[in-house]
Amino acid sequence: MRLSKFIGLIFALLSAHPALALETDSEQPVYIDSDNAVYDEKAEVSTYTGNVVATQGSIRIDADKLVVYLKDGAITKLVATGNPSRFEQLPAVGKEKMYGEGLINEFYPDKNLLIFMKKASVWQGDAKQSSEYIEYDTKNSLLKAGEPSSDGKRVHSVIKPKAKTAK
Repeated sequence: MRLSKFIGLIFALLSAHPALALETDSEQPVYIDSDNAVYDEKAEVSTYTGNVVATQGSIRIDADKLVVYLKDGAITKLVATGNPSRFEQLPAVGKEKMYGEGLINEFYPDKNLLIFMKKASVWQGDAKQSSEYIEYDTKNSLLKAGEPSSDGKRVHSVIKPKAKTAK
């Protein structure tokens, strides 16, 4: 990609407002802010480092490093790393935000899929799951924790009871 196209891509990513329609998060553009950015035209890979913030609709990812994989100019995968890399999404109006973190997180915008790996946790309200591997369907708010061949690795879940109201 020529420098003018790269500058145009960065400008387009940073200049527009993300939409607020939660059910259409996957149809929104991805916006990325960082301290540094490098684009490899041949590989179609952008690498962002330093205080990275990526948003798509109501989805937000904070990371130390974000690598964006493209195919014919369309994002196919984002890989966020950090200590940890963090995620949040408002799944629907009136619902509590969903939060997650892991040392390595992969986001597939076309599949509405976020994968948390290594010291991963996902929580919403008083419910929390921790595992080395967690998949989260951002469109349907569907969470799957653990690996099929876990070799003794366990999923840890906490569901706190609702507070009783005084009569």
